[in-house]
Amino acid sequence: MQLTINCDMGEGFGLYRLGDDAAMMAHIDLANVACGFHGSDPSIMRETVRLAKKCKVKVGAHPSLPDLQGFGRRAMVISPAEVTDIVTYQVGALKAFLDAEGLPLNHVKPHGALYGMAARDEKIATAIADAVLPFGVPILGMAFTAHETAYRDKGVELIPEFYADLEYDGDGNLILSRVHDAVDPAKAAARVLRVMRDHVVTTTAGRDIPVKAATVCVHSDTPSAVAIAAELDRVLRQT
Repeated sequence: MQLTINCDMGEGFGLYRLGDDAAMMAHIDLANVACGFHGSDPSIMRETVRLAKKCKVKVGAHPSLPDLQGFGRRAMVISPAEVTDIVTYQVGALKAFLDAEGLPLNHVKPHGALYGMAARDEKIATAIADAVLPFGVPILGMAFTAHETAYRDKGVELIPEFYADLEYDGDGNLILSRVHDAVDPAKAAARVLRVMRDHVVTTTAGRDIPVKAATVCVHSDTPSAVAIAAELDRVLRQT
C-alpha cells in the first residue's frame, strides 16, 4: 500500500510565518491549509492555495477551534452546534480561494484540540461530519476512534492517518503539545515503515497498538519538518 504524505500548513499570520511551506510542498501529496481560526489569514490562504496549485498538491481545509492565541491546541467547552458552524465557516472560506484558482476541495482535516476532542467524543465528531457532508469530501482522522464511527454513521469517508512526528500515549491517544519537539527523520521514517509492514506503533508506555493508515502527517512547525518530509518522500517512493 502506498501512503500519501500530508502536511498542516499556511499557519502564519500577518507578517509572521510558521514553517517553510514552499520547501514542504516538494515532498507532500496533500496540503491541509489553515483557515484563520488557529493560524493563517486571507492573504496567506490565497498564497498557500496558489503554491499548492503550482506544485500540483491537493488541498484540504484545516479548521480549528477559535483560538488564534493558543494556536488551536487548547481544548474548549463548545457545543456540537457551534462546532458544525465554525467548521462550515472555515471550510467555506478556503473553498472560496480554491474556486478562485480553479481547484477542487479535496478533503477536510480538523486541527489540534478539535481533532483530539472529536477522536474521544462522538458528538463532536458527528458535528464535524454534519459540516463536511454538504461539501462531499472525505475527512482525515484516526481509525479506531470516534472519528471512524461518527463519520461512518454520517456517510462521510474517513481517510485514516498516522503521525510521523507525534507520540502516542498508553491509551493510543496522540500526545498534542503546544510546541512540537524535534524528531529524527530516520526514526520517523522507521516508524512509518513499521506501520506499513506491521500495522502497529509503540506507545510511550512501551506497548504496541494497532494502526490503520492511508496517509502520514508531518507538521510544518515541527523542527526539521522539511528533512522529515524529504526522508519520508524518499523512503515511501521506494516501497
